[in-house]
Amino acid sequence: MLTKVYGSAVFGVEATTITIEVNIDKGIGYHLVGLPDNAIKESNYRIAAALQNNGYKIPGKKLTINMAPADLRKEGSAYDLTLALGILSASGQIASENIDNYIIMGELSLDGSLQPIKGALPIAIKAKEEGFKGFILPAENAKEAAIVNGLEVYGIENIRQIIDFFDEKTPLERTIVDIKAEFQKNLDFPEFDFSDVKGQESIKRCMEIAAAGGHNIILIGPPGAGKTMLAKRLPSILPPMTLNEALEATKIHSVVGKTENIGLMSQRPFRSPHHTISSAALVGGGSYPQPGEISLSHNGVLFLDELPEFERRVLEVMRQPMEDREVTIARARFAVTYPSSFMLVASMNPSPGGYFNDPDAPVTSSPAEMQRYLGKISGPLLDRIDIHIEVTPVPFDKLSEERKGESSVAIRKRVTAARELQSERFKDMEKVHYNAQMNTKQIREFCKLDDASKNLLKSAMERLNLSARAYDRILKVARTIADLENTEELNGNHISEAIQYRSLDREGWLG
Repeated sequence: MLTKVYGSAVFGVEATTITIEVNIDKGIGYHLVGLPDNAIKESNYRIAAALQNNGYKIPGKKLTINMAPADLRKEGSAYDLTLALGILSASGQIASENIDNYIIMGELSLDGSLQPIKGALPIAIKAKEEGFKGFILPAENAKEAAIVNGLEVYGIENIRQIIDFFDEKTPLERTIVDIKAEFQKNLDFPEFDFSDVKGQESIKRCMEIAAAGGHNIILIGPPGAGKTMLAKRLPSILPPMTLNEALEATKIHSVVGKTENIGLMSQRPFRSPHHTISSAALVGGGSYPQPGEISLSHNGVLFLDELPEFERRVLEVMRQPMEDREVTIARARFAVTYPSSFMLVASMNPSPGGYFNDPDAPVTSSPAEMQRYLGKISGPLLDRIDIHIEVTPVPFDKLSEERKGESSVAIRKRVTAARELQSERFKDMEKVHYNAQMNTKQIREFCKLDDASKNLLKSAMERLNLSARAYDRILKVARTIADLENTEELNGNHISEAIQYRSLDREGWLG
């Protein structure tokens, strides 16, 4: 008897439906074809034990199982449940009149319980597109898949539940997610709040500008000045994610299996990889490509602490994704593209000793040592960072103040208002949503200067020997400053403030 059941494979952040054809014939043997990897080839042992421990068995006949399309590589253990149901259906051990209405995925333990899978959200989206009635998967992934409206999602904990469901003995409980409630979760009560930050008003201003325009920022200062504390609080002032942004971020985290029991991501991601990270782990890669940290921070923040400690080769591979806001990983037979539209926040000490030309510092470094230290970061990478700002230690009288600073919720209101102006400005442009994404043509259109502002910027360009890319960065930041003031025209104040945020371009910075 021939039976067809349906599973799914994930490539990049998109899913492809896989048809599992199970044929039982005279003879003895178990033949699994269709380019399965080792994890799938080993599934017959897991399936046999799980079925036996639940009162069923693999029939002692010739079993031929094809995973179509046969020329597409399949990997992972998530097909265990699909294969087991196909075998039970083909051998007549369960009723299977409507089994082809469902996508079925799950990894089996030997007792028949289910382990979570990766990529539940992309699979659910594909199942909805192709007209399947429902999606049956492990209970830990059910909330994530239930984000997709119009698809029945059933989370199960044991293979026995799905057998009883198809035999019409016991119905399954459908998982339903309230997307609006997910969005509101923790929105007004962030874990890290700017009200906890003492002093540092100028740095908070920089962070507000960076958040309002989506600008990359680097914080330079001695140990203990508060660089990491400020960076961790940046997501709390970013505008709430739109539904599309939340779906994009959840899909990427789903592919790497980081979304169990959370449903839709309501908070912007914050990723902080260690400086020993490899280039493949940062941008994505591997024999079977997986998203890297820059994609996991899509629509959120990527924080690189102690930037010069990262290998230069690792940092250089970020340059193109920072410009294109996506990364393509190519292999001989296929290529996958992951989105990577993130805000880069980097921090660094001004010297190997950690202090900047301070004779009273516990450790001092010579100008040559400082130059060598900063030389670990390439000029083209620094050019792609819009805002450079020096962070100074907070004096004791500020630290000991009882008064709390301005809350993240209050700052976020101003940031959101500025982003709304930008959304209106770029509403007819497909790939531009905020100021940091503007290209040269758009900068010329939306960042027009009067004569006084032009002369001011010309003087700064000549004095600081800035590149053309740095020129564009200054105009983008000035545009954001004007948006925070709800001003359409740029003026000298906006330009002069934006120029201040190019610390690493200043002559004499290295002494």
